[in-house]
Amino acid sequence: MFNKLPSLSTVENPVSLALITGATGGLGKAFALECAMRGWDLYLTDVNEEALGILAKSLQRIYRIRVFYQASDLTDPDSREIFFTKLEDHSGLFTCLINVAGLDYEGIFTQQSREDLSTIVRLNVENTINLTHRMLQLRDPILPFRVINVASLAAFYPMPVKATYAASKRFLLDFSLALREELRSSGATVTVLCPAGMPTTQVNMDTIEAQGWMGYITTRDAGKVAAIAIDAALSGKPVVIPGTINQILRLAGSFIPATWIATLVGNRWRTAQEKRMNLTMS
Repeated sequence: MFNKLPSLSTVENPVSLALITGATGGLGKAFALECAMRGWDLYLTDVNEEALGILAKSLQRIYRIRVFYQASDLTDPDSREIFFTKLEDHSGLFTCLINVAGLDYEGIFTQQSREDLSTIVRLNVENTINLTHRMLQLRDPILPFRVINVASLAAFYPMPVKATYAASKRFLLDFSLALREELRSSGATVTVLCPAGMPTTQVNMDTIEAQGWMGYITTRDAGKVAAIAIDAALSGKPVVIPGTINQILRLAGSFIPATWIATLVGNRWRTAQEKRMNLTMS
C-alpha cells in the first residue's frame, strides 16, 4: 500500500470509499475507472499485486483521489482471512462494496476436476457471502451503503457446459434480493448486476465469436456496464440487465419451461465450445 488514509474523522469533507474486488480484470478495472471519475476514494484487491499497484497509482495520479490496494487470493480461505483482518485495521469507513471477483471453468461437469468446481464455489459464492458480511460491519454508519454484486445473465437459466458457474450466479441473484430486503431499513441497498458477454479478455472475445450472431448482439462494453450499474445502485434499483436485447431475452425466458431452456442453451454452448476449440487448433 503506497498511501496512508487518515481517519475520516480528521477529514473535513469525507468522500465515498469503495471496495472493488477483481479490480484488475476487465469489468473490475471499468468499475474502478468509473468510481474514480466520480471522485470516489478506492480500495482495490485482486491476485496480481503488480497489476494492482500500476492501476492504483494511475488512478490516483490522474483523478487526484486516494487509492489503496491489497493483493489477495480470495479463493483461499487463509489469504481471505488475512485480507479481512487488514480491512478491519484500515482507518477509513466504507460506503460501497462492488463484488466483481468471479470465475468459471467451462466444460462438461463430469470432465471437470473437483478442485476447479470447488474453486468456482469458493470465489463466486463463499467469498461474496463472507466479504459482504464483513463490509456491512465496516460501513460508514451515517452515509448510505451500496452493495453491487456481479452475477450474470446466466443466473436466469440452467446452463449445461457452465452448470456450476450458472448455479453460482443464480445464488448471487437470490442472495442479493433477499439481503436487500433485510437491509431495507438500515440505509443500505443491494443491487445485482446481470450482464451478458463483455469483450474484456481474449478468452471472452473468443467465446463471443464462437457464439456467432447471438454472441455479438448480447455483448456490451464493460465501461458502459459499470456506469449503468453504479447509477442503478445509487438510485436503489434491485436488478440491472444491461442492453435491451438481453432484457428481452430475460423476459422471453420467463415464459419457457426450464427443461426446454436447458436443452436450447446446452445445444448452443456445445456448438460454441466445439467452434472455439476448432478456432484454437487452426
